[in-house]
Amino acid sequence: MGGMGPAPKPAGQRRRRNATVATTRLPVEGRGGRRAPNWPLVPDVVMAARRDMLAAAVVDLEEDLAELEGTRKEASVRRRLEATREKLAIVQAQMKAQRALEADLWRDLWRLPQAVAWERLRWTRDVAQYVRHKVLAELGDLAAAKEARQWSDRLGLSPMAMLRLRWEVVEDETAAKRAERAERQQPAAAATSGAPAADPLAALRAV
Repeated sequence: MGGMGPAPKPAGQRRRRNATVATTRLPVEGRGGRRAPNWPLVPDVVMAARRDMLAAAVVDLEEDLAELEGTRKEASVRRRLEATREKLAIVQAQMKAQRALEADLWRDLWRLPQAVAWERLRWTRDVAQYVRHKVLAELGDLAAAKEARQWSDRLGLSPMAMLRLRWEVVEDETAAKRAERAERQQPAAAATSGAPAADPLAALRAV
């Protein structure tokens, strides 16, 4: 993935020029709690192929062991079988962990402010590619870690990447004003509720 060029300066440090570059304003509350899109990618083909090959190898070695029982080659085949079973178990555990981590990260990412831009730009599969590489990196794949960093830059997942994309997270001004208005009204309401109630018979007693 190619470079994205130098990052622009923050808004407060930019000099005024004739041309104005538009900034995309992203609401701090993100997509408003809506559920994440459906996962668009197929299961990891490489891991699935590795699992299937190891499973087939286990079957072959079990057949060989049955034929060689009682011979000098039995011990050697048994060791190979145990080693292959161990590799298969590791791959199966990795695939299970990968599915769980992908689901968690996918859900968390679509709660971010950046998700508003991803949805607008239809970057669903791009976000999924980042998730896949990020999870593989967490499982120890160094090549996937490099890919994850590049996808992270493209998706605006760091302050520097957001500057390059000219994305800015802003507070929901309507909600903020509503909350501020409610805070101002609370002391007045408390003062009113704390005052003693007027006696409707007081005027009659004074006559």
